[in-house]
Amino acid sequence: MGQLKDIIFANTENYHGIVDERFYDLAQQFSRLQDARVDHGGAALAVYFQGQKVVDIFTGKKSATENWAQDTLSICYSTGKGVIATLAHILVSEGFLAYDTPIIQYWPEFGENGKAGMTLRHILSHQSGLYDIRNLIARAVEMADWQHMLTVMEQATPRFEMGSDIAYQALTFGWLVGGILEKATKQPLVWLMQRYLEDPLELDGAYFGVPTTQLARVARPLSKIEQEHVVQSKTKSSIQKQHKNNFSEKLIQLSGQNPQDFLDAMIPKGMKDFSFFSDQGLQAIIPAANGVFTANSLAKMYAMLANKGVWENQEILKPEVFTVLSQIQSFKRDRVMPIPMNWRLGYHRVITMGKRVKQGFGHIGYNGSGAWCDPQRDLSFAYTHNFMIGSMTGDYRLWGLSQETLRCADAVLKGRKGWF
Repeated sequence: MGQLKDIIFANTENYHGIVDERFYDLAQQFSRLQDARVDHGGAALAVYFQGQKVVDIFTGKKSATENWAQDTLSICYSTGKGVIATLAHILVSEGFLAYDTPIIQYWPEFGENGKAGMTLRHILSHQSGLYDIRNLIARAVEMADWQHMLTVMEQATPRFEMGSDIAYQALTFGWLVGGILEKATKQPLVWLMQRYLEDPLELDGAYFGVPTTQLARVARPLSKIEQEHVVQSKTKSSIQKQHKNNFSEKLIQLSGQNPQDFLDAMIPKGMKDFSFFSDQGLQAIIPAANGVFTANSLAKMYAMLANKGVWENQEILKPEVFTVLSQIQSFKRDRVMPIPMNWRLGYHRVITMGKRVKQGFGHIGYNGSGAWCDPQRDLSFAYTHNFMIGSMTGDYRLWGLSQETLRCADAVLKGRKGWF
């Protein structure tokens, strides 16, 4: 009840930045959802509509002594999967690799342990069977060593036959996709990001592995007791306790979903000794989990996708590549995710509070960040923050802001906002 009261009586003007008058209701909602907690963290929201930036706002604290600024970067967990997937599609469009060519043609060492026929499509659609991080490494800190993790991926054995099932590659996705891109192009991932994504789109902050010169821009959790290793260890503990007697977990098991798959995909051993928010964690290359972005960079990248691969008269993606990347690969239930995801090639469906986004896709992060596009509306969205919350499917702020973004766009396109 307290949270609802905070929202109802919130300051609706507690933000800085630019807002197109057509999206003023969205800016007010953003302020309502953040107002009660601006002393404990900060957030940013960016929206592009019909090729133009219509919202770029922010509020709250970047650190205990600094306010959130226009150029503040934020760690976005799995929201970064949509970014590295987009880079992969650009490189497919450039002719460096193909979706259905066996990975071993680019990366011969990858073919060990039954992976000889695996393709980029299997990886991007989470049908590889390579989701189990928990049994692949002994300590979470190993994730900070990029070359070591590529070797781990080479030696990994799929948990099921490729293409026969779906299991969200919560952490392995980044090393798998990034490794393929490096091997196919013979260039480092950081260089590929700069050359094919950051420079063409003139992004103001998008990193897998934050450069030392940019660390000061990163928003980190304010409270020492909210560090990553504490949250992860609590999550692990609560999940393990739930397995003993939680009724809803038993229902999940009866429905065919095994909670152990979640643990194996999401929580490496020794997570208490590793923090994504430490300098080590931020500067490591862990593309499935530690991408660092501004909201504007995410929304701008998805604005290019909303325009079917074209941005400011540049063809970033060939039309045939865009057609393939936006197609749903399977409606089958995921072994790890608790809700239907409708996986595309590296993206999932847009989660809202009612509006339908049939052609939309994007990716959310464990902390409730998220970014998506809707080509039908020529609309893109991104929301970032530094609050230490965690959910597999985002939280009500992300869903609500997505819903209101769509409603504001529909007021322009259809003459009425509507709820559905």
